[in-house]
Amino acid sequence: SHGYKNLAKEKGITTSMSRKGNCHDNAVIESFHSSLKSEGFNAQSRASISNSKVVQIVNQYMYRYNHVRIQAKLNYLSPLEYRGHRQHRCFF
Repeated sequence: SHGYKNLAKEKGITTSMSRKGNCHDNAVIESFHSSLKSEGFNAQSRASISNSKVVQIVNQYMYRYNHVRIQAKLNYLSPLEYRGHRQHRCFF
């Protein structure tokens, strides 16, 4: 909606919307948000959670996601391990 876009712009938020008719544009981030909600907020009562607690949970989850959480698509390494592994490979 135009109201939503205007409010987001006023607050300095960049919105991300799929192109019309293309449901796959945001599939990766939607999958990440699903993981964040189920893994990061699974023990929280969402009705009474404070903004500062949300920030704390997201920061903890981001650390775990990048440093600890292994992913099959990354050869069962964390994203940072995978990045380091790729940078140290030699190509002849």
